[in-house]
Amino acid sequence: MHRRLLVVLVPLAVLLVAALGVPLSITVAEREMQETYVNRLNDVGRFASLAETALSTGRTEALQQELTRYHELYGIPVALIDTSGAVLLGPADAYQKAARAEAALPRIVTAALAGARSEPSWEWAPWDDSALVVAEPVGRDSEVVGAVVTISDLSRTRELILVRWARLAGLGLLPLLALTAVAWPVSAWVLRPVRKLDAATSRISEGDLTIRADAEAGPIELRRLARSFNTMMDAVENAAQRQRAFVSDASHQLRNPLTSLRLAVESLAPHLRADGDGQQVYDVAVDELKAMQRMLNSLQASARMESLRTASPVDLDEVLATRVDRWRALTATAGQTLTVDVPPGLRLLEPPGGLGSILDELISNALRLSDAQAVEVTAGAGDGAVVTVAVRDDGQGIDVSERAQALQRFWRSPRHQNVSGTGLGLAICADLIGSAGGELRLEEGLPRPDGSGHGLAAVVVLPVAPASAPV
Repeated sequence: MHRRLLVVLVPLAVLLVAALGVPLSITVAEREMQETYVNRLNDVGRFASLAETALSTGRTEALQQELTRYHELYGIPVALIDTSGAVLLGPADAYQKAARAEAALPRIVTAALAGARSEPSWEWAPWDDSALVVAEPVGRDSEVVGAVVTISDLSRTRELILVRWARLAGLGLLPLLALTAVAWPVSAWVLRPVRKLDAATSRISEGDLTIRADAEAGPIELRRLARSFNTMMDAVENAAQRQRAFVSDASHQLRNPLTSLRLAVESLAPHLRADGDGQQVYDVAVDELKAMQRMLNSLQASARMESLRTASPVDLDEVLATRVDRWRALTATAGQTLTVDVPPGLRLLEPPGGLGSILDELISNALRLSDAQAVEVTAGAGDGAVVTVAVRDDGQGIDVSERAQALQRFWRSPRHQNVSGTGLGLAICADLIGSAGGELRLEEGLPRPDGSGHGLAAVVVLPVAPASAPV
């Protein structure tokens, strides 16, 4: 509760200081300049009163001494000028030197000689370097005989304003520093379970259903979310385990009765008459039993491989080194040719169950199902983030409309109904590749020798393994 209050109150304090700080600093500057202006205005008012008396009596020595003493004491040139602008009394040299640097002086003096007290010429901003010019007419209305003018250097006043602004800025930084001191550990406390939850979801997306979020750290809302997430993952993991267990148990439990049934059927062979229809029925029954056994074997293999859901880095060269000789022997036995064109140094994330077993399945399909004469294995780096491995053949191929169905479980092409198989191979490969963050695509393959079209290409796209990941 205390942390929540701090998270709310400290930003409000900072916003309040920010909202009040700028107007307050401007007010301080204006007040300082106004105070300086009022002081100069009082001074020239007094001098103007003395000048009117001195000019009317002709006794100007005392006023001259006072103007000179004022300049020496405060460093502010002050002069009594006549209607033509000439200096009658005061430090003429200092006044004229300061007057040359002030562009607003003629306007202010003209207004004073016209009998009006002009507005000050100063700019309150500390970065401005203009002086404060104040003029007071001597005499009134049409009887103005001159004016008293002061030119005040405001550098000291501006320095004082800057000092006060610096103090205000320092005071404004205190809430900000307090906010930083509080927000840093609070944000770390809030974000730490979020980062752990993000890492957990990343691991789960890679197929590891055993990962759980930290439900003991962070705010109560995040702890509640983590507990709900863990409950959901418990249900998902249990469902997946029950599904795999059912497939494995069903396959295992059906294996023994199916084997007994096949032995019983095969034991009938000596009792069949050669000239009867029983032999044909017997052959069909044996073939169906063999197909069912292959199906059970595939289901068990699928359940075992789906229990392995973690991708791992591997060098493609090492995978091919253990497989290419076997592939060449198989293709040579079938009277086919195998070409392997893979550049060295490709490193990728291997799907669960191994990339080699997936490539074995793709090569087997090309040899058994396509009637191909040539099989080609190529690989290359895609956009730098993926590695593409393609198995192409020049056989019968699969129609474009059937390629999406070919990746579904138990689907078989009408042309392959009399060829041994279960329809699970490509589907399992696609699922395992997807669990590693990759993709299996069926595309157009090599041109057929008779020019009637193209064969099939099975393209495996897998992420590049991180450079720091151990093999």
